[in-house]
Amino acid sequence: MNTTLSSDYPVHITIGPTYYEAYQTWAGVRFVHGFNLGNTSVRAATIASAPYVCKALKGRVDSWEIGNEPDLFWITGQRDNSYSERQYVSEWQAMKRDLQAAMNCKEDFMAPSFAGTSKATIFRLDGVKTWQSGLDADKDISVVSQHNYMTAATAPGVTLQYTLMNHTSIVQSISTLINHSRAITPYTSAPYVLGEFNSLSRQGKPGISNSFGAALWGVDFNLFMATQGVKRGHMHMGTNYRYQAWQPIETNTTKGTKAPYYGNIGVAAFLGGIESIVNLPMYNETSAAYAGYDRGNLKRIIAINMQQYNASSWNAEFLNNYTRPVESVTFNVPCGGSIRRLIANGSDAITGITFDGYSYNWELDNGNPVLLTNFTRGESFQSLGGSVTIQVPYSSAAILDLKC
Repeated sequence: MNTTLSSDYPVHITIGPTYYEAYQTWAGVRFVHGFNLGNTSVRAATIASAPYVCKALKGRVDSWEIGNEPDLFWITGQRDNSYSERQYVSEWQAMKRDLQAAMNCKEDFMAPSFAGTSKATIFRLDGVKTWQSGLDADKDISVVSQHNYMTAATAPGVTLQYTLMNHTSIVQSISTLINHSRAITPYTSAPYVLGEFNSLSRQGKPGISNSFGAALWGVDFNLFMATQGVKRGHMHMGTNYRYQAWQPIETNTTKGTKAPYYGNIGVAAFLGGIESIVNLPMYNETSAAYAGYDRGNLKRIIAINMQQYNASSWNAEFLNNYTRPVESVTFNVPCGGSIRRLIANGSDAITGITFDGYSYNWELDNGNPVLLTNFTRGESFQSLGGSVTIQVPYSSAAILDLKC
């Protein structure tokens, strides 16, 4: 499942040909339905399903998706090593036209949903060549979809500090996407989105993707992505996935709200009522900051301190006497205001996380926000000589809401 906050709709869900439980329960949900392209043995059944999908999702369709990560079809044996961009485009166009003949509802498409944009040998199709080969010959692709992960969970050298909690790594990852977006501009004017993304592919890595550090990564990644013109992003989820924002049922993974969810809360809190955002250059690769504007006026600033502070290791080493380091950050502001903090006991925390003193833990009130009494909130700041200096502890973030 992929979900994203959007200015157009409260939530988007990308889901395959299964029963649409969310359709009955989530007001305002829009769907991107995926049709199978990889398995040729079910092609006839897939096309025959189209009118039933139209009926089930009447008035709730965002777009249709044909095939998932076709540049990796060779790994699953669905295509051989000779599979080319022209072959893919021919198959995609044929499937699309057959689906259109069977449909009786909206016909906009999301494509091509490639797994990667790099020249790595694992990705056997080139996105630019695909567009050059006529992917949008019929001019009915409404959304350009690209997938992205920082790296694979099984890749050597993956760490919380240097892979996720690192603004330089985030900028490098998104820069690859922006270069790809610019390269296909001559062939399509459709908005560029991340149809699937999260921290580490292959469902994430324990101790990294499910930690509070991954939540801070999510804040920085989503906000920097927005400054670069990516129109929206669908954060990938699944039951028992390490990078999931929540676990909906009890399995070998405990049901409830997970650490990455709080990153989504932080992003939504910062973007509320904001028309545009700007990335503010910081002094090192573990710091990030953004300014949010409403009708040209500075409304909000967020400072993210991604310097790793692991509560478990530090407390063990210093016998609970180690003081958590803080960094002073100064911003030019026209007025004072208040501060909301996103914080946990450390970057390795998987529980005990709060935003502005609120917990969203399932155990407290079924995931509804609960104000805790043992967390400081309601901080204020003043503009002294046109600037303000605030303290941001390691592995935390602070939102400055201006009250001009």
